Amino acid sequence: MKPSALLGLDFGITLMRRYADTDSLYIDLSERPGVESREITEGVVLDYDAEGNLVGLDIDNASRKVDLKKLTLNKLPAIIQTNTG
Repeated sequence: MKPSALLGLDFGITLMRRYADTDSLYIDLSERPGVESREITEGVVLDYDAEGNLVGLDIDNASRKVDLKKLTLNKLPAIIQTNTG
């Protein structure tokens, strides 16, 4: 079993959305909808599906917590798409 499966993670889709007007960053880890949210530290919220699997991560005041100028992906079997605008 893959380590991600042990954690209940489904990396079938990962989408990062940055909302400049609210300075937030949302990372979708699954196409499944979130039904429960837990704030793990101030301004960082994890979203879970009905089975308790992690499906998303919301970061408020993202520019203060994450270096948004550079994103490095390492050893991920994926197609990388960028959208500007």
